[in-house]
Amino acid sequence: MQYSREPDYLTTLADGTVKQLNPFTGTEVWTVPGRGNRPLGLGGVNAKPLDPDKHGAYCSFCEKRYEETPPEKSRVVHRGNTTWETHYRTPAEEMYNTVADFRRVPNLFEILSYEYWNLNYGYTLPTHIAGRREAYLASPAGRAHVLSVVDMKLKASGLSAAKVAAMGEDERIAAASGFFGGGHDLIIARRHFTDGATDDARLAGAGTLTPDEHAQFITYTIESVKGLYDLNRYARYVTVFQNWLKPAGASFDHLHKQLVAIDERGVQHEATLAKLRTNPNLFNEVATNFASYKNLVIAENDHAMAFAGFGHRFPTIEIYSKSEHPDPWEQSHEEVRGMSDMIQAMHAATGADVPCNEEWHYRPIDVDLAMPWRVMLKWRVSTLAGFEGATKIYLNTITPVMLRDRVVERLFALRTERRIADSLKVAFEAPCRPNSLRYAQPRR
Repeated sequence: MQYSREPDYLTTLADGTVKQLNPFTGTEVWTVPGRGNRPLGLGGVNAKPLDPDKHGAYCSFCEKRYEETPPEKSRVVHRGNTTWETHYRTPAEEMYNTVADFRRVPNLFEILSYEYWNLNYGYTLPTHIAGRREAYLASPAGRAHVLSVVDMKLKASGLSAAKVAAMGEDERIAAASGFFGGGHDLIIARRHFTDGATDDARLAGAGTLTPDEHAQFITYTIESVKGLYDLNRYARYVTVFQNWLKPAGASFDHLHKQLVAIDERGVQHEATLAKLRTNPNLFNEVATNFASYKNLVIAENDHAMAFAGFGHRFPTIEIYSKSEHPDPWEQSHEEVRGMSDMIQAMHAATGADVPCNEEWHYRPIDVDLAMPWRVMLKWRVSTLAGFEGATKIYLNTITPVMLRDRVVERLFALRTERRIADSLKVAFEAPCRPNSLRYAQPRR
């Protein structure tokens, strides 16, 4: 077999231009000197005082407006200092009996609807889900709740109030199957603004959660992903993402993740799998090892590593699980907590005023190759324009080194303030051992 050297994924030219190549997608990115000195966040210069009378009711995801979302599938409630409880199938009559720190609710506008799965695959509601639907609709409060949300959806879809009113109850109820057995869920956090906020610039993002709260957020999300696979045998992948702030695609500036079951692996996974088949150690070699050799590592703990990514359209922090288990739901509590602490710290260092996308990547359920669970945190601080469309070369205003330096400086301050886990080893503290990702190691 002829030796073939990997290309240099990161090149700095004499004038300071940095050229990047993504080792998985082949995306080409340039950073041109002078284009990176722009403010990142939205800022609070136009911050408006909060109305105390609207506390807990700022948007449809808030704790005093539960009836504006479809019937929830479950909720996580914090009791006391250490106890977290998951409540399932809360009846409509009891939706306000507890305050949910996190709720799992169907998306009102699914990317792939219940009808998609039903018509294309013959999917029908499993018996226990159909029973849940019947029980909810048999309750006067539950039926009124479903009809109210269906009416809201129909009107938002363009139907006039008169046309909605002319529809019979059964016809409107028929549109609610996705509320119970659909494959597009939201995981909604409790707070809209941080505790004690007095103006609307103090939004509660992932980085403003405590490490313990964020660990519940991540654990609950993983359990919900597994639940979607268990619900629909036709799902080949459940994609997980978080759009933070409207410039990053959020409908509401209220912290939530989205889980979408799809019937394909996706183009990015297929391209990565083709390379992984020829090099099982791919993720170590072209991701964490390469980042270590280029001094791009931001932080590390026993179970995760974060580094400044390269070859991305937007400045991207890459966070990798070191676990030997490719499926997040098979990882130990300590391994999930290590990933959660790293993700929370990267959000905290980014700041709640920076629009960003959190994207999860892990092994599709029908793949037998091992690959690590990894999370991309993309800062949406630039707009794609004509140059990118014409050349497919993307201009990223922040180099990986600049990204590393911004985040590392903030992490040291956050650790001193005890706002992130103290187990993180930052920058030069990180051991950066080669092949630290254990996904490719033989199981004992």
